This record gives sequence, C-alpha cells and structure tokens, in this order.
Amino acid sequence: MTYGRNRTMNKQKRKKLKEKEFCVGSAAEFLDLTMEEEAYIEIRLAVSNMIKTQRTKRGWTQAQLARAMGSSQSRIAKLEAGDPSTSLDLMIKTLLRLGISKKEIGKLLEGNIEPA
Repeated sequence: MTYGRNRTMNKQKRKKLKEKEFCVGSAAEFLDLTMEEEAYIEIRLAVSNMIKTQRTKRGWTQAQLARAMGSSQSRIAKLEAGDPSTSLDLMIKTLLRLGISKKEIGKLLEGNIEPA
C-alpha cells in the first residue's frame, strides 16, 4: 500500500491497524478521488514544493519573492502551502520568475524531476 509520494506503509503497522478495525488505504481512496483529481492535487503539491525549494535555494524571503511578483507575502505563503485559493497559473508564473525553465516545469509536471 502506498501513500503520499513514493512511500509505503510498514506491513506490520498495516496489519495492526486492520486488526483494530481501522480502514487502511490512500487519501485518494478515502476521499474517493478520480485519477484526474488525484493527479491534479499531486501537480499542485509538486509545484508548491518547487516554489518554496527554489525560493529558499536563492536565499529569498517570501516578502522578497512577493515584491518580485508584485504580490503579497501572504499570497506567497499560500502558494507554498498549495492553498486551493491560489491559481495554478500564478504558481507557474512564480516558478518562471524564480528562473525555472519551461522544460524543467514540463519535467516536474510529468513527474520526472523532484521539486528540489
């Protein structure tokens, strides 16, 4: 059983939970997400993780990135948290402003690179 990105639940832990009649499964199963919904959520999380990783790698604060984007620090915090009130459009524009190439963004969306 996998949960999250590339993590598997310990078989013994899974067995103990089942013995205590806990439901064991993925968040997608619990929320009854379609494959498309699950993929969309994974994309948003990967992009938000890359925004934070690239910002910190450059030594920028959220406020500095906000100024560069013509936005607010609180909006950057929401972007990095994957808040659903932020658009994927703004997330991609932020990656581009951080110097991430279209090719790198494509690889991220395909799942071929980690946000680091």
